[in-house]
Amino acid sequence: MGSEAGTGTETETEPTPPSRFAAGRFEWIDGSLFALSAASLLVVVVGGLVQVSFGAFSMTFVEAWGAVFDLEVLSNPQTWEAFLLGGEVPEMGKRSLVVWNVRLPRVFVAVLVGMNLAVSGAIFQAVTGNELASPFTFGVSSGAGLSILLTLVVFSGLSAFLPLIASAGGAIAFLVVYAIAWSGGTSPVRLVLAGVIVGTVFGSVQTALFFFADDIGVVQSAIAWTTGSLTGTDWEQVRMALPWTVLAMVLALVSSRQLNVLLLGESTAKSLGMSVERVRFVLSGVAVLAAASIAVAGIVGFVGLIVPHVVRNIVGSDYRKLVVGCVFAGPALVVAVDAGARLALNPIQVPAGIVTGLVGGPYFLYLMRKRDTMGEI
Repeated sequence: MGSEAGTGTETETEPTPPSRFAAGRFEWIDGSLFALSAASLLVVVVGGLVQVSFGAFSMTFVEAWGAVFDLEVLSNPQTWEAFLLGGEVPEMGKRSLVVWNVRLPRVFVAVLVGMNLAVSGAIFQAVTGNELASPFTFGVSSGAGLSILLTLVVFSGLSAFLPLIASAGGAIAFLVVYAIAWSGGTSPVRLVLAGVIVGTVFGSVQTALFFFADDIGVVQSAIAWTTGSLTGTDWEQVRMALPWTVLAMVLALVSSRQLNVLLLGESTAKSLGMSVERVRFVLSGVAVLAAASIAVAGIVGFVGLIVPHVVRNIVGSDYRKLVVGCVFAGPALVVAVDAGARLALNPIQVPAGIVTGLVGGPYFLYLMRKRDTMGEI
């Protein structure tokens, strides 16, 4: 009996092999997700190299790319400290200074904005169960936009706090949407309708603010911001957006299980013990946080709508894969669009938000004509 007991004890306490644990934990990573991520990363790299190769300071492709991969810059901790934390940039060659201090920050901002807007749109689509939802649908972008314009036109001394102000504006807009949609609870349909109402009103107020701006420079900045221009972005914008991006992406990945449960339907989610209203509200807060990235680039439309839809068609509706796919595909779209917008009418630089609107509209018209039903995931 002693030997039998000992055998039983060994069986019960036998640890799970690490390889089996890892396989079970990451079994959702498949070929389609890997291919999408690799292709998106390639687009970002190629688009970024194209971006740094053009500008007022003339350089050949070889000279520009050599500056990007300058080991004296890449291996210097003081340089990275100056870029990411602020401070005086150490001495470097003229080409490296132009590329690293002027051109590359624009690429990094495009990456952060694309990542945030794509993930924000994916979360809003799960919250509503509707693949046509986005930060614009919920009035979040309009709320953030209104707060940014108020800051630029009326409270210019607070411009250093733009990401915080944008987050507050987006959050207030969503709270207003939630209050309008609330009637003993919310529903996806009421949330979308309330979002359209709030977005329309806030958009009208944004337009009205232009009449109160006396400084033409402020007006030009506001116009550039409302059209989603990345022109003039530098390391300050990267530093502003980076902490919010890291926090939002971590929260989105951690919340992927709850997002998957929401897709099962409200009644099923409740039967599984989920407090649907509470989870819906918290997840919307994560989406609002991500959408606040427009503070550094302006309103780059359709990214939060197009990218989740495209990624879903490639990797499926599992939000573990969908969030990761959006993290890669969002930057690819914004970097590619910004590079194309910059070069299309050179030296005139078309704002990226205009191009995404021109691309996004026909894309969804094509989908509408191709598919009998659109909306529910």
